[in-house]
Amino acid sequence: MTIKLYQIEKTQYRSITLADMSSLDAVTRQLPDGHYSTFRTFAGCTRVLGLKAHLRRLPNVDALSLRRNLLHSLEPYRPAEARVRVMETKQRQFYISIEPLKPLTREIYENGVRVETTTIHRDDPRAKSTAFINASDEERKHIAQVGIFEALLVKNGKILEGMTSNFFYVGQVDNLSYLGTAQRDILLGVTRAMVIRVARGRGVEVKYQPLKLDQLPTVKEVFITSSSRGIVPVIQIDEVKIGQGIPGKITKMLMLAYDEYVSKHAEKI
Repeated sequence: MTIKLYQIEKTQYRSITLADMSSLDAVTRQLPDGHYSTFRTFAGCTRVLGLKAHLRRLPNVDALSLRRNLLHSLEPYRPAEARVRVMETKQRQFYISIEPLKPLTREIYENGVRVETTTIHRDDPRAKSTAFINASDEERKHIAQVGIFEALLVKNGKILEGMTSNFFYVGQVDNLSYLGTAQRDILLGVTRAMVIRVARGRGVEVKYQPLKLDQLPTVKEVFITSSSRGIVPVIQIDEVKIGQGIPGKITKMLMLAYDEYVSKHAEKI
């Protein structure tokens, strides 16, 4: 199954083919600038976690119409799962692009990943703008070439978020662990909100404070989150090993709790 692109026009949609259909990012780069959101499906392309929140990123969307078109567009991908990007251009054109979901391997979730820091930034952190896909293209190519999983955006010596994810760390005060994450100058990810909810439900304190680079050697656990990948443990940032170099117990607990949350709360399209 290949990538499909549809343009939504009122209550109808039509399939479009562009010169480069190799990835969702390649498709997006060929369309006019605008806002977008990306997510994966569950239950054979019939459910999405936080779909209402994803659609709210499109300022002028007719949510009911887009849901209907999305459901029809996903039919060829069933009974497997798909990765979806919905987009609204500045000219109020709407697009749906879909590709088969390629889940991360079990080894990645069990063993964790390496990431690096970068000084690239979003012009408007609160808006999920397609312009950032173009601005970060060189960094995306670089991490792919060197085998790094993700790049973390750093500002004033503080880790804010991932290039395609949100960033969490486990800190400790008076022998009590807490979950830390930035609140300002970041994209407030849909999955980030779910993970915070899950953590509090498991009795984990959440603090909204970014991690300073010079604090890296003191943290015991780090993970990143995204709608397509869920919770991914991080075992190394640049040259600094995190904790024992393996996913920590709080991260593992939250991964299981998040999976349970998905099974209960993924909403029908």
